[in-house]
Amino acid sequence: MNSLEFTIQQIINAVSLGSLYAMVAVGLSMVFGILKMTNFAHGDMMMTGSYATVLLSALGVPFPIAIVAGIAVSALTGILAERIAYRPVRGAPDVTLLLTSLALTYVLENLAILIFSGSPRSFPTPDWMNEVFAFSDGAITFTSVDIISSTSAILSLLGLGWFVSHTTTGLGMRAAAEDMAAAALVGLDINRLIVIAFAIASGFAGLAGMLWAAQSGIIEPDMGFSPLLKAFVAAIVGGFGSIAGAVLGGYLLGALEILIVGFGPTELSPYRDAIVFALLIVFLLFRPGGIMQANREVKL
Repeated sequence: MNSLEFTIQQIINAVSLGSLYAMVAVGLSMVFGILKMTNFAHGDMMMTGSYATVLLSALGVPFPIAIVAGIAVSALTGILAERIAYRPVRGAPDVTLLLTSLALTYVLENLAILIFSGSPRSFPTPDWMNEVFAFSDGAITFTSVDIISSTSAILSLLGLGWFVSHTTTGLGMRAAAEDMAAAALVGLDINRLIVIAFAIASGFAGLAGMLWAAQSGIIEPDMGFSPLLKAFVAAIVGGFGSIAGAVLGGYLLGALEILIVGFGPTELSPYRDAIVFALLIVFLLFRPGGIMQANREVKL
């Protein structure tokens, strides 16, 4: 494998990984943009959608339909979380919302353990998603999952960008992120906008979770924890509360991890997570507002 082929392979890996981070980070930023709330239960939306997909597949539902249903289950879980857990404490101190999201995380994960057990389960990835494509005598390879992850992420993120910029509901969400009190005064239904934001954010997390599970081949109750932490990094780097910043941060983080693993010394690979978080601290020291949001209020 020559240097050009190796570089192309790493770019493919970075785009595939960054797409997953971007989809999770976008959901975090949407909720934070409106409620100024850090939703630690967001990673569990990845888990609920994946388990729903496994359950439906076991019942004989075709896999594409099971995926769509899994995304819907994630969105519904997000709606219920907002209505049952978050809305009653809306307006409370930030620490109350933070603790509520942490409590919800433990409730959802333990509920999954109670229903499905805590042992990892196989994710029923169909053969057509595991198809391997090879070029240059195998020097460059990628799978159908890589193509699906990158394509679905890019298309869904572009669709979300159009939604928040060109639809009445999307513009209303941006207005609520700008000033919730003023948005309510001009007649916008704030509760409805927040529910839609949670549904979209959780749906993105559900899709990312199923693509993550398809790549790893397994699911478990705490499967969303690691991607959630990485999505936090991506959202902070891009500018917490900015959709464009979350997308940019997700792809930058994916590229950084692949850069460490692919081009750095072999000894550093096991410590890539530690390196990422160390670089985050350094980044925050010099640009605490993020790339897209430096020195500005958090907005969609």
